[in-house]
Amino acid sequence: MEPLTAEQHAGLAKLLLDEKRDLEERFSANAHFGLGESLAEGTSELSSYDNHPADVGTEMFERGKDLALNEEAEKEYRRVNDALERMEQGTYGTCVRCGQPIPYDRLEALPATSFCYEHSPEREVSNRRPIEEELLDPPFGRTSLDEKSKETEFDGEDAWQIVERWGSSNSPAFAENPEVDDYADMAVEADENVGYVEDLESFLATDIYGDNLQVIRNRAYRDYMQQEEGEPLLEPDAVQSEWD
Repeated sequence: MEPLTAEQHAGLAKLLLDEKRDLEERFSANAHFGLGESLAEGTSELSSYDNHPADVGTEMFERGKDLALNEEAEKEYRRVNDALERMEQGTYGTCVRCGQPIPYDRLEALPATSFCYEHSPEREVSNRRPIEEELLDPPFGRTSLDEKSKETEFDGEDAWQIVERWGSSNSPAFAENPEVDDYADMAVEADENVGYVEDLESFLATDIYGDNLQVIRNRAYRDYMQQEEGEPLLEPDAVQSEWD
């Protein structure tokens, strides 16, 4: 492979210097992506922690993003400086792994690279996963007990189902079963009994003494009757349920 010509070398040096100058201007213009300012700066508060933790949620998200952007920019800045040092030492354009010349086309696209294509570490797909996944697998965290036939206690899925009953921002496209006709059917295992075991437990009610039996004609009652599970019950239709 032909070594770099003087013209190619000069052109690559200009690309590196331009990139270095651009990074320095970005660091200076926004104080390292805003990391030079505290979260409370610009307010009259002594602390950025407000009455509720969610009040600073956006600021925390933006600060995390700034940290990531700044880290990547600093890594690139170090790579550019290392490449300029290799130019001064006469080793620029040579793979640090195998010692073979790096093609000019690759250097033109990635002036700061120190690896040929075959030995670039970025070709390797990382198998590292976020540590949180150890708790999020299976769904609903480590307390999802659906797959264990002998486990019937309250678990993570039950907790989510209780919250989901009051609504979510999901559309039918995100439902567990997208072929739904009613938003009430979008919940995870929407047909599962919540708070009772047998269907009739959800529509038969008594007073505190076990007397005055009433029938609450809710959806479970109507489904129960449509399935011909029992004889029609003649309590007034006016008896309604909060679940109706």
